[in-house]
Amino acid sequence: MAEMLSGIFTALITPFRVAGDRPDAIDWTALELLVEDQIDCGVSGLIPCGTTGEASTLSGEEHTQVVRFVVERAAGRVPVIAGAGSNSTREAVGLTRAAQEAGADAVLSVTPYYNRPQPDGIVLHYRSIAAVGLPVVLYNIPSRTGIGLTIDDYRRLAEIPGIIGTKEASGDFALADDLLADGKLTVLSGDDAKALPLLAMGAKGLISVASHLACRDLVDLHDLVIEGDLASAQAIHRRLLPLFRALFVESNPAPLKAVLADCDRIANVLRSPLVPATEACLAEVKAALALAGTAKTLGL
Repeated sequence: MAEMLSGIFTALITPFRVAGDRPDAIDWTALELLVEDQIDCGVSGLIPCGTTGEASTLSGEEHTQVVRFVVERAAGRVPVIAGAGSNSTREAVGLTRAAQEAGADAVLSVTPYYNRPQPDGIVLHYRSIAAVGLPVVLYNIPSRTGIGLTIDDYRRLAEIPGIIGTKEASGDFALADDLLADGKLTVLSGDDAKALPLLAMGAKGLISVASHLACRDLVDLHDLVIEGDLASAQAIHRRLLPLFRALFVESNPAPLKAVLADCDRIANVLRSPLVPATEACLAEVKAALALAGTAKTLGL
């Protein structure tokens, strides 16, 4: 199963729309178009219901519906790795079971946020999730969760059957290098801006936000690194770097949704407590897209 963790994986937004008395109903038509667009441009997989998908504001029923919808629309063309994390082990296990029943190929499971569990608690948490029987990709992002996996944590987790990889978004290159040297887990970059160095170190892919806007460039960047053409990959990275930065000037996915709305792909609707990006933020993203050379393809 670790073989499927190679390439560019899009962390899908969950598009919302105003529908009747619902100011933020899921826009299934827009979601279907996003799925088709990403598959057509060559991504290796789709990740619904992650941070970019505003999973923390979806109900349990909506979460399962989104995963099932993406699985059905992907129709086996690319793997679907469903976000299924929680700071409650019981809830994370339930989300993993629901993802399994919906047909997902694996789950992405963030470290238990807010609770700050001890190392033994982290191992117990993930052992319970892996016991469901669906492959598990860890997600290490201490800037959001308040807890970061150490190399000792990783080594213990790598011994649990069913844990196949990790989305590394700690920004700690020494930790990533230790992981890659161990060779027991497949490493994916969890940050567009750090994808090139991690790929050059031996990571296998990227879970991307920017792929909504620059998919083909990112697919090319990955392939060029695999082929050993670092100079060409560096050129793409440097051209896209202002975009990577602009998409996080305000809280993800507000900047991304603002620009997708500006080119009529979705409505600019987020769920509270997130609010739409400011005009200044949108202008910065559009300027970065112009520098990247992708603005015309988006109709901007």
